[in-house]
Amino acid sequence: MPRRTPPRSAEAVVDLAAIATNTKIVRSRTSAALMAVVKADAFGHGMVPVARAALDGGATWLGVVWPGEAMVLRSAGVTAPVLAWLYPPAAELRPAIAAGVDLAASTFEQLAGIAAATTGDRRARVHLKVDTGLARSGAAASDWPALVAAARRYERAGRIEVVAVWSHLADADADDPVLVAAQVARLAAAVDVATAAGLRPQLRHLANSAGALHHADTHLDLVRVGIALYGCEPVPQRPVGLHPAMTLRAPVVSVKRVAAGTGVSYRHEYVTRTATRLALVPVGYADGIPRAAAGAAQVWTGTERRPVAGVIAMDQLVVDIGPAGPDPSEVVLFGPGVDGEPTVAEWAAWADTIPHELLCRVGARVERRHVG
Repeated sequence: MPRRTPPRSAEAVVDLAAIATNTKIVRSRTSAALMAVVKADAFGHGMVPVARAALDGGATWLGVVWPGEAMVLRSAGVTAPVLAWLYPPAAELRPAIAAGVDLAASTFEQLAGIAAATTGDRRARVHLKVDTGLARSGAAASDWPALVAAARRYERAGRIEVVAVWSHLADADADDPVLVAAQVARLAAAVDVATAAGLRPQLRHLANSAGALHHADTHLDLVRVGIALYGCEPVPQRPVGLHPAMTLRAPVVSVKRVAAGTGVSYRHEYVTRTATRLALVPVGYADGIPRAAAGAAQVWTGTERRPVAGVIAMDQLVVDIGPAGPDPSEVVLFGPGVDGEPTVAEWAAWADTIPHELLCRVGARVERRHVG
């Protein structure tokens, strides 16, 4: 929880106990292995401390995008299995393979790059990805038989070991049962093709946070949990008691009294209706505060919610704190919501986006402080 003394600068307070609790909640709803997705600096929360908290909460795998992210975990002493799943064919993969990082492959070029980077006695551990309906990464159904045949050749040559076949849900909320069922069936068919070619994958994985919490048919052998780890309900209409882990707070730089009819910030899109006070807060869109939320956004002053007044600038925003009462020393932009402060889900609604984006956009000059 945020400390009572005001911060010297904007800070994101990350509750690692909430991360561990959220991991345990997901863990309690599946018998599959659990991968904590800590890509993008753990959605802005801090990759290494979050990874450790998730492992403490029952995760047994970690997921990242870039092999370099996996190497940060290894350099920090994290020894749990890690999967890295997105990189160009020319990426330098030898350090990751030597560190025991699992690598995804969707194309012949990626497979060739992995095989070429394998040295010594350590075979690269590969998760072959098939496209089951998202049309992003993943081999097309027409290319899949040839890809698994190539993978089998590399296995026989002692270069790789195919340990998994996987895909990704096209419906992020997993609320289209027909589409979800179709993807489960397509993945099963892809596994059949792989085993017929002589591959023996130990794992099948498809589920995201919504699948892990609400669609048992997607669990298979491993679930990959991202946004739920950070306390955002993947299906808001079906909450399971997740705990938002990040509180974003900032000091108040100054307070000024203004008359009724005062235009505030660029273009005077906000005009005061009565005499009031305006609090200047040193965060803006350079820190990840969405400009699109202006006109709807609110912050918590410690006693009540007050509106953001006018356009959000690069480094600052203005809050109309009303004509009376003590001057606040800080504001909370979002947090768990238990004291009345807005949540990141509310900010996402005000900006017409998703919580994932706002958490990842919290900028580097916002200090991270881990508690719990």
